[in-house]
Amino acid sequence: QVLILKGLKQEVSCLCPSPDGLHLAVGYEDGSIRVFSLLSGEANITFNGHKAAVTALQYDHLGGRLVSGSKDTDVIVWDVINESGLYRLKGHKDAVTQVLFLKEKNLLVTSGKDTLVKWWDLDTQHCFKTLVGHRTEVWGMALLSEEKRLITGSADSELRVWDITYIQEVKDPDEPESKKSKESSPGAEENTEEDETLELDENPEERLVKCSKVGSIMREGRDRIVTLATDRTGKILACHGTDAVLEVFTVLSDEEVQKKLEKKIKKAKKKAKKNSEEEPEKSVELSLQEEIQRVTNVRASSKIKSFDLILSPKGELKIVLLLQNNIIESYNLNLLAQVPQAVRTSKITIGGHRSDVRTLAFSSDNIAILSAAAESVKIWNRSTLQCIRTMDCEYALCSLFVPGDRQVIIGTKTGKLQLYDLASGSLMETLDAHDGALWSIALSPDQRGFVTGGADKCVKFWEFELVKDESSVQKRLSMKHVRILQLDEDVLCVRYSPNQKLLAVSLLDCTVKVFYVDTLKFFLSLYGHKLPVLCMDISYDGTLIATGSADRNVKIWGLDFGDCHRSLFAHDDSVMYLQFVVKSHLFFTAGKDGKIKQWDADKFEHIQTLEGHHQEVWCLAVSPNGDYVVSASHDKSLRLWERTREPLVLEEEREMQREAEYEESVAKEDQPVVAGETQGETGLAGKKTIETIKAAEQIMEAIELYREETAKLKEHKAICKAAGKEVPFPVNPILRAYGNITPSAYVLEVFKKVKSSELEESLLVLPFSYVPDLLRLFNEYIHLGSEVELLCRALLFLLKIHFGQITSNHMLVTVIEDLKKTTISRVSEARDVLGFNMAGLQYLKREIEAKDEVTFFADATDRFEEKKRKRKKKEKMILAVL
Repeated sequence: QVLILKGLKQEVSCLCPSPDGLHLAVGYEDGSIRVFSLLSGEANITFNGHKAAVTALQYDHLGGRLVSGSKDTDVIVWDVINESGLYRLKGHKDAVTQVLFLKEKNLLVTSGKDTLVKWWDLDTQHCFKTLVGHRTEVWGMALLSEEKRLITGSADSELRVWDITYIQEVKDPDEPESKKSKESSPGAEENTEEDETLELDENPEERLVKCSKVGSIMREGRDRIVTLATDRTGKILACHGTDAVLEVFTVLSDEEVQKKLEKKIKKAKKKAKKNSEEEPEKSVELSLQEEIQRVTNVRASSKIKSFDLILSPKGELKIVLLLQNNIIESYNLNLLAQVPQAVRTSKITIGGHRSDVRTLAFSSDNIAILSAAAESVKIWNRSTLQCIRTMDCEYALCSLFVPGDRQVIIGTKTGKLQLYDLASGSLMETLDAHDGALWSIALSPDQRGFVTGGADKCVKFWEFELVKDESSVQKRLSMKHVRILQLDEDVLCVRYSPNQKLLAVSLLDCTVKVFYVDTLKFFLSLYGHKLPVLCMDISYDGTLIATGSADRNVKIWGLDFGDCHRSLFAHDDSVMYLQFVVKSHLFFTAGKDGKIKQWDADKFEHIQTLEGHHQEVWCLAVSPNGDYVVSASHDKSLRLWERTREPLVLEEEREMQREAEYEESVAKEDQPVVAGETQGETGLAGKKTIETIKAAEQIMEAIELYREETAKLKEHKAICKAAGKEVPFPVNPILRAYGNITPSAYVLEVFKKVKSSELEESLLVLPFSYVPDLLRLFNEYIHLGSEVELLCRALLFLLKIHFGQITSNHMLVTVIEDLKKTTISRVSEARDVLGFNMAGLQYLKREIEAKDEVTFFADATDRFEEKKRKRKKKEKMILAVL
């Protein structure tokens, strides 16, 4: 492991490295995109535009632009250098599955679950072509043969291949020159009658690109495509479905196709000579299967989630696979071999489980954590987070550390009890305890035995005993069945009271029955839940029992009379696990809604929510000292939570919760309508978030301060004039903090602090009453030549959204006229500077290239001499052998 990029709380849904390999764009489940620097490991840029999970990301070949597609059906193009959104493209009716930039042309291809492939002209930001040849969702897309071919994968076993012809390249030699020039620049449309007739003659769909289906390549998989991709060179194409097989194809280059065709023509000529026919040159063509050839299938050890390829110059293909069961495998494939076979070179399997963890336990010294899943039991060191033991087991449902922490007991789905020795990592004993699943196990408070409950409607009592093996001299630990309690329903959970007088048993009939341990006589029945109680726990003093149910409620009962103290609506889905913190009436619950919550059983209050898991939380364990909580989830992760010394103020927690709810509601609101914007294919890239509202508020506050300070300054001047002497002027503390700057300079400082990606959205929610002041300030700043690019961008956007109000305001006429002159002159100055710098850089580049060429040729001659020497040596050796 080299680097971990720390994200926020959301799940990562998409990755895309930049062409220079220095950055990684990461798409999240909540629709945000963050661009990480791989050198520093920090997220430099955040883009907020999508309302749902990001499903596709792609950089253009220079890495200056990033395009993202999402489940919300929108495609957004982002400017990475300026850190802002360019525009939103709307057209798909379902989730976008793939987005691709074309290198040569300013075009974009997108595919979606709505069975469509759309072509977008990014100069005019509209969809000019839609491919409708698919019957089902288009799940993947790739460009081949220097972007002359498009290959699409859908829900069947066909890979459809399309030929792409760029209209500008196809020119009729008899065509007049004027018509050629007009056709070759479809963006420049003149409003003349002649031009309009031209547009009508042409098929409007085929103005930039002609796309025709060539044929199909059949996959071996029968299910849908999950990932379809090529390597960087475009020579290798690979795809996989929902199974464990990766199918690899090789794509022939133009030279290879030509060679193959020449061979085929030669063969055909020979055949024709034999049969004395005419030369069949025209009829000889390569089939699609000959141009895109199947290499081999790579079979992984489990279902594939995604993959990536690198083709080395020596012809060796390196493949890395991410599998559904939490393994990463890498394969090598030698393409030059007669029969290419994939060889697994390495796999990353250390650490986590291959399936969901269903049970957790802490050792009595708080140091070791046990986690058990469908295939193995693992012991982890809490402080180093390293896995120190892995032992194979059956499907585990419950577990405990034997007192002394040298052995562990696992209860399985088949009703077995398995006893493991931790020192040797071996299975010491297996007992058939129950006829059905063994759902729950609880250690007795005197630590001499334990109790188990299962689906066979029995509660069984066990004691630890030392038995002597015939093979060894020493005695070993074993388990002895002592008593049985037969019930009318399946047992889901069992718990002892701390004084070992009572035993609580949760049954499938939604009740909890409490029995005396010594006589097994019935004591109490706790009924009130609408669905079965899945988990429960008894407090340290034996006064309270808390039960968590599949009806999403937690009920707190008194163990003296069995009365329900309070019912709490705890989670948005089933409550899966519940445990009290030692020596307190606080308890934790884990839910299928992915949250872990802490509650107070005395005041019946929700204390805090621990958010981190992305899917259902199956179980948790609180450490014996109460300082740690470990939780396991369907997202394949174990999370360790630590109690801090920081005091928790409930009012603050509630305030933070309300703020989070408000932020969520802001994101769900409809986006503000921009005046003059048609609700068509394009829109603004950003979206209204709490950050954009805060930025707008800061701008408003800065303008208010500017107004107040200028008014005060006028008053101060009048006072000085009346007094006939200089009176000291009190400086505003905010301006003093910024180094005694002027109020107008303060507004510019605030403006510069607004994130580039949030600028447009912030200006969109800014009331018009602040705009005149802003325009006057912009005029002042641009005169000084500061931040010309930023100010021009903001100015043009404000003019666009408030065009009517600004033009009808007579007070602003002079300001706008002045702005027109200053902006044009300042922007042309900036362009001149850039042009000069570019020319200088190109000159330096040419100088360096010239030097490199000289050294390159010197290197080449050295290498040639070396090869000559080696050949001579080899020849001598062969002669000697002969």
